[in-house]
Amino acid sequence: MAPNTTIPIQSTPENRLENRPLKRHHTARYYAHRVRESLATRVSKIICAVFLSLLLFLGIIAFILWLSLRPHRPRFHMRNFSVSGLNQENGLENARIAFDVTARNSNQNIGIFYDAMDGTVFYQEKPVGTTPLLFPFYQSSKNTTWIHGEVGGTSLSGDNEKGNKFISELGGGKVIFRLELTSTIRFKVSTWDSKRHRMHATCLVEVGQDGSILATSKDKRCPVYFS
Repeated sequence: MAPNTTIPIQSTPENRLENRPLKRHHTARYYAHRVRESLATRVSKIICAVFLSLLLFLGIIAFILWLSLRPHRPRFHMRNFSVSGLNQENGLENARIAFDVTARNSNQNIGIFYDAMDGTVFYQEKPVGTTPLLFPFYQSSKNTTWIHGEVGGTSLSGDNEKGNKFISELGGGKVIFRLELTSTIRFKVSTWDSKRHRMHATCLVEVGQDGSILATSKDKRCPVYFS
């Protein structure tokens, strides 16, 4: 067996000092630079936080204003509809139609300018009478306007396809008419006026054999669209 030739090395304080990692000694200028960088970073973060908070606040305010100032279309409801002389053997011949509709401006701070309004009664998409309803007028916010119209001299004889269908429906207990109100409107917000919109309000009306509106159509809301 070969003799152990390893020479033990005794650790001395001098050796431990030599193996210890060296510490760097920074100058005061270095520390001052680090402090300035830290302050600049904090200030930048504060500015960004304030800017984002302000942007969020302004966005919320703009959204609330948009909701409050966004104009809503007027609301139309069918209140009454009657046809005198409806129950005739030869169909709708020289009957007289009368109707009442309400127009509601539900906006909070927005008014509506109406140009002249006309009303047309249709049966099976065939016009049976047209009448002017209102002259140009202004409707203030949270206001309801009552609209009355009468269509006279209507004719839908029983010698054609629509006339025969009319007699058949009337014998079944009800006849469906369509009333269309048309006008050109624009919205007013303070001193600002919107562009003009061609408005159509369409009301489907069920009428019984006695010529009176049925309960299913009374006070029914009429869809409104722009063209």
